Amino acid sequence: MVNDKIVHLEKGYTQVYTGNCKGKTTAALGLAFRAMGSGFKTYIGQFMKGQQYGELESARMVKPYITIEQYGRKELVHVKNPPLQQDIDMAADGLKRARAAMLSGDYAIVVFDEILTAHDFNLISVESILDLVKSKPDNVEIVFTGRYAPQEVIDAADLVTEMVEVKHYYVQGVGARKGIEL
Repeated sequence: MVNDKIVHLEKGYTQVYTGNCKGKTTAALGLAFRAMGSGFKTYIGQFMKGQQYGELESARMVKPYITIEQYGRKELVHVKNPPLQQDIDMAADGLKRARAAMLSGDYAIVVFDEILTAHDFNLISVESILDLVKSKPDNVEIVFTGRYAPQEVIDAADLVTEMVEVKHYYVQGVGARKGIEL
């Protein structure tokens, strides 16, 4: 915001950050931080996340430029188990809330964080994701993150980045660290 006026993009595009390693949410947060420096507001809806992550506190520090809402339980959803109705309901509610943010005129950028993983876990349909692309206002940038981007979403996007793991300390037993992965 500049002079309490909402700043909009001239033209918004659809971006996808996918791949089977870390960095997708971090890239989206970097985009939000960069956008903030130009006066743009970003809404980040986090699917399947209910845990405490460092970005939540950071977003509180930079309000109203970056807003993060989570649509998930504290417990992780496991791909080998069928989704719980609670997870399906939370994802559907999150989709409505993030879509409303996209259409509100309040945000230049809307990030649908982990929506692609939510699709892979059978919580969100590919048709719902493609409908977001079709209904996106011209002056809003949208970003989809998560593993296993469906080909239909890749085809509908304007920019697709795949994060590729070359080496990761996780394979040596190093868990998620506060301030780095959490």
